[in-house]
Amino acid sequence: MTAQDEKITLMHGAGGTVMHELVKNYIVKTFHGIGTAEVSLEAMDDAAVVGDIVFKSDSHAVKPIFFPGGNIGHIAISGTVNDISCLGAQPMALACGLILEEGLLLSDLELVLSSMQEACTQAEVGIVTGDTKVVEKGTLGGLVMNVSGIGKRTQALDHNLEIVRQTREFNARWTLDSNLAKGDKIILTGTIGDHGLAVLSAQQGLKFGSDIKSDVQPLNRLVQTLLGKVGGIVAIKDPTRGGLADALNEWSEKSKTGILLEEDKIPIRQDVQTACEMLGLDPLEIGNEGKLILGVTPQKAQETLEFLQKTPQGKDAQIIGEATQQFRGVAMQTLIGGKRIVARPIGDPIPRIC
Repeated sequence: MTAQDEKITLMHGAGGTVMHELVKNYIVKTFHGIGTAEVSLEAMDDAAVVGDIVFKSDSHAVKPIFFPGGNIGHIAISGTVNDISCLGAQPMALACGLILEEGLLLSDLELVLSSMQEACTQAEVGIVTGDTKVVEKGTLGGLVMNVSGIGKRTQALDHNLEIVRQTREFNARWTLDSNLAKGDKIILTGTIGDHGLAVLSAQQGLKFGSDIKSDVQPLNRLVQTLLGKVGGIVAIKDPTRGGLADALNEWSEKSKTGILLEEDKIPIRQDVQTACEMLGLDPLEIGNEGKLILGVTPQKAQETLEFLQKTPQGKDAQIIGEATQQFRGVAMQTLIGGKRIVARPIGDPIPRIC
């Protein structure tokens, strides 16, 4: 098949290798060099920085629009807010574009909007502008939406970076994917796989014998508190599509460092682990919507962990590994004593989770 004959598949939107190649080879290639930004499109971080303003646009097409623990509205607000937060900024304002399908129940729309209002209240940020369109029945599965947002630099971020500079030479002005260095500890704020399994259960009508719910939630207030009260954080990322495996491989590639994980330190709910084993899924590759990975200087790692474990969002947090220069890529020390490579997944095994 020639390039001219190739077509878009669901894998092109599922995180992992296929999506990253699409973005780099088509989108970034097309718009490279147009406009200026401190953190630009080419960086492929969670958001961009233009004139000290963090800017993010995030589209959502989760199927179905309602799932255990959340709905498309809650994801749309949380996803945009969290991506802005991953650069260390505080969200200021959001814009929402709704594309509604003919036949959508107004009561369902009302539930989605109410959930968006709740997430905005949690994040302390409002929707200030937007757009609404309606398309023919049978084309969307209910509705899809885009939420864009802007965020601002904070004193908490500057405090955090000053603490990093007390321990090593550090020139970055934001918490970027490329900031990891040898010895930095990797902290995961909670259990993985919850969101992907919750959406899968709604998609396929599966029952796992337990109450697996999405972890979707805005995390900007947690991030700002960590930056302002603890500090020492060099990188932040939310492991959404492609899961923990994709996010860590992205850090490794951009920071030019290896990452060694400890399998027994990665928090996974037992029912999620059991469901993954039953379905042949790797929980490291399943998307999350309410967790973060933090790259933290070794001097501040334990304090950060203890602080997190006292919060509702971080009660299951663990130090799961560290950055190393002994190799490139991501590897895991397994429970049986060996090591295995944790490769970047081709894509998230569960389609349309966000």
